[in-house]
Amino acid sequence: MESGMLLSGRQRALIQESWRRVSGSPVEHGLVLFTRLFDLDPDLLTLFQYNCKQFSSPQECLSAPEFLDHIRKVMLVIDAAVSHLENLSCLEEYLCNLGKKHQSVGVKIDSFSTVGESLLYMLEKCLGTAFSPDVQEAWSKLYGAVVKAMQRGWKTLPEGD
Repeated sequence: MESGMLLSGRQRALIQESWRRVSGSPVEHGLVLFTRLFDLDPDLLTLFQYNCKQFSSPQECLSAPEFLDHIRKVMLVIDAAVSHLENLSCLEEYLCNLGKKHQSVGVKIDSFSTVGESLLYMLEKCLGTAFSPDVQEAWSKLYGAVVKAMQRGWKTLPEGD
């Protein structure tokens, strides 16, 4: 991950400022993200099972304590990426392993575009008029870099695993 080439100083500042507005309420904003995700792709609900319990609806999943923990973890990953904008490469191994973990539970690479769309939706809803085209572009670049690192984890798993 070549973060220096990826994001301009202005883009890093836009990401940091917008994240400051969102990061204070990670579960609340994470719920916006995941509600949108399930609206866009209801089939993703089947990926979330805790203690062999399959959720019958997105609402049931979104209110489960185990899922709320998952939301916190997702928001922490975003926070880590924002905190390391100057040196995203230090997260490479972590994100690669996160990619492996997601592959092992049945997440498809195609789903990451839906997650990205949901992330941008959440930012737009939470930031309102502060969500400018420049903010959107900066976040899209950051998310793209994170997904590329996670996809490298995908490629290291042998076929059939």
